[in-house]
This record gives sequence, C-alpha cells and structure tokens, in this order.
Amino acid sequence: MYSMWDKLLEITRKDPRYSLQAYRFIFEALDYTAKKLGKNLKSSREEERHVSGQQLIEGIRKYAMEQMGYMAPTVFELWGVKNDPDFGELVFNLVESGLMGKTDSDSRQDFKAACDYKTFFGDNFKFEGNFNIKFTWDYTWQKSR
Repeated sequence: MYSMWDKLLEITRKDPRYSLQAYRFIFEALDYTAKKLGKNLKSSREEERHVSGQQLIEGIRKYAMEQMGYMAPTVFELWGVKNDPDFGELVFNLVESGLMGKTDSDSRQDFKAACDYKTFFGDNFKFEGNFNIKFTWDYTWQKSR
C-alpha cells in the first residue's frame, strides 16, 4: 500500500518539472478555496465538494497572495511553475495518481486563465501608506565608498 508521500515521490519521478512543495501548495490552495466557497471536501455529494479548475486557479492566486505576497512568482518559479497551465499539470498529475478527484467536465484547459499569474501579482502590487521613496544606484554606490 502506497502512502501519500510515496505517491507524491512517484509523481515527481515521472514528472520532475515540479517540486514536492508545489504539490503541497496545491492541496493547501484547494482547502483554502473550498473553505472560501463553502464547500465540504469530505462530502459524498459531488456538488457539495467539487471545486472547478477556474475556481481553483483563482483560489491559488488569492492564497498565494496571502501566504507569499509579491514573492509568489519567484517562489512558483523555484518550484518549476512558470504559468497558469502549470497549475493544471500539477492538479492532473495528482488526479492521475489518485490523490485528487475530478469530474467529467474538468480538464487541463480550465487552468488557461484570462491573465497570466505574473500579471495578476504585478497588477495587485501596491504600497499601502504615504511613501516618498527615492532610490538611485548612483546614490547607493557613492554612499558605500
């Protein structure tokens, strides 16, 4: 009998593009998204537990913003995730291993979002407060001499 970790290690052997941390994040983001949508992942009724790919990709973005802030794109790249369709690959690797379920209407295409996740994080990058920050490399270089 395989444990969850055995299955995850098997996935990373078959598809070494993504790190174990990326898969852990998918599970966390699914839990986050389900809670935000009022879903019950333990329910036997599909309509009470199912989270669509579009809902999950939005949940991934929001959860990443809460957990990692504007470092999310950098962290994702370290994990091997370069764009939204990579999240679909991660999810479907989990589905194919039996660690996650899907409906007949779910597909990898669900993760082709309207905007790139890097754009999402860039567009949402804002400094809160009243700052007057002036920075030049010349000034920094001169101060260090």
